Amino acid sequence: MTTVLKSVTIVDPKGTYHHQCVDIHLKDGMINAIGENLPLPQEAQVIELHNAFVSPGWFDTSVVLGEPGYEAAETIANGLKTAASSGFTEIMVQPHTLPVADNAAVLHLLHQKASGQATAIHPIGALTMGSAGQALAELYDMQQAGAIAFGDYKKSMKNANLFKIALQYVQDFNGRVLAYCEDDTLRGNGVVNEGITATRLGLKGIPSLAEELQVARNLFLLEYTGGALHIPTLSTAKSVALVREAKARGLNVTCSVAVAHLVLTDTVLETFDTRYKLSPPLRTVHDREALWEGLRDNTIDCITSDHHPVDIECKKVEFDLAHEGSIGLESAWGTLAAVLPMDLIVEKLTAGRAIFGLPPAVIAPGAAVNLTLFTTEETGTFTADQIRSTSKNAALLGQPTLGKVLGIAREKHLMLN
Repeated sequence: MTTVLKSVTIVDPKGTYHHQCVDIHLKDGMINAIGENLPLPQEAQVIELHNAFVSPGWFDTSVVLGEPGYEAAETIANGLKTAASSGFTEIMVQPHTLPVADNAAVLHLLHQKASGQATAIHPIGALTMGSAGQALAELYDMQQAGAIAFGDYKKSMKNANLFKIALQYVQDFNGRVLAYCEDDTLRGNGVVNEGITATRLGLKGIPSLAEELQVARNLFLLEYTGGALHIPTLSTAKSVALVREAKARGLNVTCSVAVAHLVLTDTVLETFDTRYKLSPPLRTVHDREALWEGLRDNTIDCITSDHHPVDIECKKVEFDLAHEGSIGLESAWGTLAAVLPMDLIVEKLTAGRAIFGLPPAVIAPGAAVNLTLFTTEETGTFTADQIRSTSKNAALLGQPTLGKVLGIAREKHLMLN
């Protein structure tokens, strides 16, 4: 049977049909035809949605699903359903599991658990054994088992020589290293961004320098070794400037920014709500504006939800003791659309495939189906009843939203909200 997406406007800045209102015919996991007022095939399933936009399927470069080991926070099945309802057709899954995803067996388990879901997964293999930063994990074996990149989730590599060796080693099989950047000695016991807000609230601060010093070190190592480096979730103005300079020198470095850091600043900490305890911490208005500019001039390559479910027991405690992290899939589109242009958001939510060596999601006849449907009209706020994750630790609760996700189509899967 043919499925017809009737009168949808394509948002594909790099495609042929950008901003055209057309019909799209889908059959057997492929795009059959695109055009205005196409004749309907017999027994076609017609989907006509008011003011609907369609873009290449969104791709998230940082999602924690918990399973195996942290099923109380999230399961793979529910996490993938949440991703699909949030507009993401593919996600990169962090090795934040128990046991840590540092070998091929764990990656095979992840693929097995995710089989048949509308949203596809691309596991990130841990860079070091147990993500302990002491010895490299079985990188080549994991690459053969489907690892898309290698990194230790929210852990910065202290050992510069080991990081150098990793950058050199993965070049043998075109691997890419992920480097979360935060100097632990500068961070100390800090829990929020060091600045006026932290001082007024009496909370221990994490200086911007903790991130920037590590970014600079890793860029120097990349320049020495060659290879490919991805820096996730930049948060400071100086970090953006450092990456901008490195790209101008021709280094193969890419980076992302989390939705929360594009929407919020550290002023929200006035309530001492642990939902706002994130890693990296929320920064200043100046930093947020620098992140926006980094997106516009392509210093920052992609946007991630940085989705991290956390058990309620780990959030309902004093701010100093609370775990860091927030869910982010469900709130990504609406809160971004309230602060950034549509075309820019779509570009940055789909750029991850090129960074990590995957074929692009193309909107053209003969291409495999990989689409996200959404609107841009309806204004509102992100509320608790919109949360589909098992965990409810949402930093963006109460934030203004614009539009909503209507669903996704990937291969033979069609999921509408």
